[in-house]
Amino acid sequence: MNALTLHYHPLSSCCHKVLIAIDVLGIEVDRRLLNLGDPGERAAHLALWPTGKMPLLMDGLRPVPETSIIIEYLQRHHALPGRTLIPDAPDAALDVRLWDRLFDLYVMTPMQALTADLLRPEGERDAHAVAKARDGLTSAYAFIDRHLEGRTWVAGDAFSMADCAAAPALFYAMAYVPLPPQHGHLAAYVERLMDHPSVALTIDQARPYFKFFPGRGGLSRRFFDPATLPV
Repeated sequence: MNALTLHYHPLSSCCHKVLIAIDVLGIEVDRRLLNLGDPGERAAHLALWPTGKMPLLMDGLRPVPETSIIIEYLQRHHALPGRTLIPDAPDAALDVRLWDRLFDLYVMTPMQALTADLLRPEGERDAHAVAKARDGLTSAYAFIDRHLEGRTWVAGDAFSMADCAAAPALFYAMAYVPLPPQHGHLAAYVERLMDHPSVALTIDQARPYFKFFPGRGGLSRRFFDPATLPV
């Protein structure tokens, strides 16, 4: 059995970030689908890592939590030769970590807030928080679009950990707040992301679960068609 085990769910945006990285780095990992709605599975997961968050990488008995830490750990200890997502040059590495952080905080976080609101009973939804999250995404789209002018990938010339963060964050965020037409640099970048083999593979593996995504009605029809759901 592989010493590496990833506790994950194929619908989770945070898990997508790590799954993309695993494929880019060429690593074999045992995947353990996690159902946190099951009390027994939740208790067992909390015993491994007390925050209960996923994904969680186990390297033997060692827990490795948090997406960016997981990716850096995998690159340091398990990546195939020549496979990298964080460059060796210190300033270039800082740029990758910066944009990884920006996508997690300013795209992934408001997207997750919109998802969480839809999971609440209708009478408990927070219109103010929803408006704030939508405004946050609109603002993020604008500064990312400006940054991407003349760039292929978001941090440097090569696909990096920052792009691993960007792909699922933007994929799900656009289901709630579509890209404004004036953000052509960002729109072209999203297409490059979706065409990247590791991103495409991760999205394809998640397709059977998109019917459970609360914002599924806003997903691009090339990835999910609500008309295919049983009446």
